[in-house]
Amino acid sequence: MERSENESSRKHSALLTILLQEYEKLKDEQIARIGFRDNLIYVTLGVFGAILSFSLVDPEHYFALLVLPWTSFILGWTYLVNDEKISSLGRHIRNVLRLQLEEMTGGSIELLGWERAHRNDKHRLRRKFEQLAIDILTFVGPGIAAICAFLVLAKEQSKELWLLLLLESGCLLLLLFEIYVYADMKRSPNIEAIEATIASEPSETNT
Repeated sequence: MERSENESSRKHSALLTILLQEYEKLKDEQIARIGFRDNLIYVTLGVFGAILSFSLVDPEHYFALLVLPWTSFILGWTYLVNDEKISSLGRHIRNVLRLQLEEMTGGSIELLGWERAHRNDKHRLRRKFEQLAIDILTFVGPGIAAICAFLVLAKEQSKELWLLLLLESGCLLLLLFEIYVYADMKRSPNIEAIEATIASEPSETNT
């Protein structure tokens, strides 16, 4: 009996160690992606500034404005994908890993409380709308503005050029839609269901 209890205790300790290591790895990846995302904003602003400064100094350079919508789309899509990875890591930590750790430790105290507390702030929805507006202005706005500026400034506009403008506009509208879809405007609706499911599962340490 004692040997069986010792073996069960070792398994419990080993599993707890694995979960803690997983948490550390996930947080490291999340922090790295947040740093990349923030740096991408500065890169985007720098690239936009360089394109505008080149295209507006000489009428012969107006066609360079058409590079900006593609740049907006590519950088915006990269930002969006990376931001979704950050959110996915956070959801896994909150909805799965945190509950597993609480179960392994008996559930007497709430672990990793910050992973949920920062989402329950009463001003969160307002901040998310503000962030949505900033993302749209940063990655979609310049591309649309460049297209409008080109239509006003450029004198020669062929059929092929109009097709290119329509394609660029379509890409920017797609980016706008995806930014809104992944804006994470509300609390995950299945948190309670996940918690109830995990709580109802029998603990290995009690079997």
